[in-house]
Amino acid sequence: MMFETWGRFVHRRRKPLLWLSLVAVVFFGVWGTGVFGALTTAGGFDTPGSGSHQAAQRIEDGFGRSEPDVVVLYSGNADDPAVEKAVTTSLAALPKDVVAGSATYWSTGSPQFVNQDRTATYAVLNLAGETPQDRTDAFAEIEPRLRDAGGLQVRLGGTLVTEDAINSRVSSDIAFAETISLPVLLVLLVIVFGGLVAASLPLVIGGVAILGSFTALHALSYFTEISTFSISITTFLGMGLAIDYGLFVVWRFREELERAEGNVETAVVRTMGTAGRTVVVSGVTVAVSLAGLLLFEQNFLRSMGMGGVATVLVAMLAAVVVLPALLAVLGPKVRSRRARRTGKDGGGDRWRRVAQAVMRRPVAVSLSVVALLLVLGAPFLRITWGGVDTRVLPEGTESRVVAETLAAEFPRGAVDPIEITVEGAPAERYLAELLEVEGVTGGTIAGTSGDLTRIRLTYDGDPYSAEVRELVREVRAVPAPGETHVGGTTAVLEDQLDSLGDNLVPLLLFIGIATFVLLFLAFGSVVLPLKAILMNVLSLAATFGAIVWIFQDGHLSGLLDFTVTGDIAPAMPILMFAMLFGISMDYEVFLLSRVREQYDLTGDNTAAVAAGLQRTGSIITSAALLFVVVVGAFATSGITFMKLTGVGMFIAVVVDATIIRVLLVPATMRLLGEANWWAPGPLKRLYARYGIREEDEPAPARETAGV
Repeated sequence: MMFETWGRFVHRRRKPLLWLSLVAVVFFGVWGTGVFGALTTAGGFDTPGSGSHQAAQRIEDGFGRSEPDVVVLYSGNADDPAVEKAVTTSLAALPKDVVAGSATYWSTGSPQFVNQDRTATYAVLNLAGETPQDRTDAFAEIEPRLRDAGGLQVRLGGTLVTEDAINSRVSSDIAFAETISLPVLLVLLVIVFGGLVAASLPLVIGGVAILGSFTALHALSYFTEISTFSISITTFLGMGLAIDYGLFVVWRFREELERAEGNVETAVVRTMGTAGRTVVVSGVTVAVSLAGLLLFEQNFLRSMGMGGVATVLVAMLAAVVVLPALLAVLGPKVRSRRARRTGKDGGGDRWRRVAQAVMRRPVAVSLSVVALLLVLGAPFLRITWGGVDTRVLPEGTESRVVAETLAAEFPRGAVDPIEITVEGAPAERYLAELLEVEGVTGGTIAGTSGDLTRIRLTYDGDPYSAEVRELVREVRAVPAPGETHVGGTTAVLEDQLDSLGDNLVPLLLFIGIATFVLLFLAFGSVVLPLKAILMNVLSLAATFGAIVWIFQDGHLSGLLDFTVTGDIAPAMPILMFAMLFGISMDYEVFLLSRVREQYDLTGDNTAAVAAGLQRTGSIITSAALLFVVVVGAFATSGITFMKLTGVGMFIAVVVDATIIRVLLVPATMRLLGEANWWAPGPLKRLYARYGIREEDEPAPARETAGV
């Protein structure tokens, strides 16, 4: 009775709750939007404690940051004294309290600073400041001076410039996505509900969820580094889930208002006791899935997990606190114009007939659907792992052009060398042995600091290729003096793959067990949770296969406008699994909740499945359509991360709302029959006492399936 009690409390305290909610939303809008200036890291893919991470830490402690904050690319003959004067004069004029250090061809004599035909050169700068934001502010101060280099063409890149470009692009992409999606959502909601008042409520909840997600991320940024990409992902996750939850709650309220003959309090209480419970089950399931990301060491995944959990909880709370208070105030105004005229909302049995048709041939339907999903998922078996670089930005972005120019025209190994640190021992003999490793094209002692020696090895090839990854493994196998750590771009990828692999099984067990427990408490069965998890795995396999086919193989790259890299960053499938596993349960939970409700009334499994699909068919289809609009808008982003995640969610929602819900769920539930609801005696008693199923009014008569 907890949710019914909550519904009664909300109805009686609706105005104070709405005033408090308004204050919270104002705070979210004022302080929460400061998140766009608080998140400055676009990285977080390295593995703390790994060899590559320790190498980077020792290099930074002994020699300063290994990756330059700013790379200044100049077009001009490196042998021309006028070019030398223009570059050195421009850099010398920079304030010393802003630029902590710089290096050029003329200050180092190193050939790595000049391209192959000697028509371009570059300078690297490290800026003063303890935090990324300090260095971002420093860059803003000197950027105009960097571009004034005696008439030379200047292009700016480097870590700081790339992160600044990503931040700007994320902000503009979010604004663009909301601009194109919100009007479409409003029109669709008006069509679904047949009235503007009801249609606006899910959007209100979506807005609260977005602002709340910004606030949560802003608060978390004070305690840990939060990836820039988390803003985009939590934004469309919050909007999508909030609209889903809002849609289900408003739809159920209209049903209950009709049954209660216009009694608003009864309708609010019944809505919270049914749809409110289901929203909480769904929200907790999604939050648990995202919480699994906290098991990983990479800051990117951990920040996504923290931000995602916070976002889902805000969306869930908005749906069970703000929305019922609004419904209590609006009352009959949320009913459609037709319902206000006739007193009925109407309905049809199209979805019941679909369920009955599927359940007449459950074996054929089940085998066909499983075969289709396995075929769609097959490309995932040949996934190729890669790293994250400036190619996540659109073509033509200045920092990306700089990175591509360095990779194409300058020594490859000099741009992404294998970095090695040696402590407490001579390194000359060790370097000589490293130079004997096949694939190493050169190497040098790049500096010493106390008893720390820094070695750089060059090579030919892409740092993310299998050949260079094997080279790193061979370098690590060379017997080393003293305490030695191998780092660099390729080593970071190797360590990331090892770490992700080590934590993958704990993630699967955590999400699987937690989901099983939640679904058992919702449905009182040990069979349905296992079946739901298996269906989720099939759905995700199909989604991942499609992602490989699109983003790794490059199909639809012209339509979707992204750069084909031939690989996928290993953190992305992990992130998508955690997000999509929870989201994919959404429609299953809403459908099975109504099936369980009907089964409690009739005791007839087949009739309950048909009635459950009838009662949820239209609303789930509408919810899926709205979710697809949200993620589809974000799939237009110029950031490949956002696009890949948006497309993945688009595919997963379509698969779940059609193939899984309409075909596989009814077919398998017909095959299992009464076994769907089986649980051992002790668990049955546990469910009877603590179950969180929806309740419904007694049925006037038992229904029959008609199959």
